[in-house]
Amino acid sequence: MNIWFCKATLAAAVTSLTFVAAAPAQAEECSNASLKGKYAQTISGQLLPGPGVVLPQNGVAMTKFDGKGKFTQQDFVVIDGSPTSSGFAPETGTYAIHSDCTGTAIVNYPEGSWIDLELVITNHGREFRTVVSALTMGGNPVPVNIGSSGMRVGDEDGD
Repeated sequence: MNIWFCKATLAAAVTSLTFVAAAPAQAEECSNASLKGKYAQTISGQLLPGPGVVLPQNGVAMTKFDGKGKFTQQDFVVIDGSPTSSGFAPETGTYAIHSDCTGTAIVNYPEGSWIDLELVITNHGREFRTVVSALTMGGNPVPVNIGSSGMRVGDEDGD
């Protein structure tokens, strides 16, 4: 009887493990509220303003998302070894996050230029990655190969 009990227990355990392994993983659901608070970013890539011209770009930014689709940002960027401003430059923008944790954002510069971004959210909203899909300066598109990574600083309120 002990052998029968052990076999039955083993069969039940294997069956339970099979059901657990076969269950689909719970996918994380995202929304605009997934990005809320302050995020520190690193920015890197190249501007490609003309045939055979490659200008390296690096920068840092501090972005504050409101959790409702708007953000403010200060960045400091160096292009081809020269700073683009004397200090951190302010920008504003909007973003839209889809339930699959992908999304888009637009960074608006005070002089009228803008950047379109594609983004993904990772680590339950604590991090994100972007790639520039379009950069428009002075009304003209500028080819680029630029991306960024952001990580939440402090709690969700950015403290």
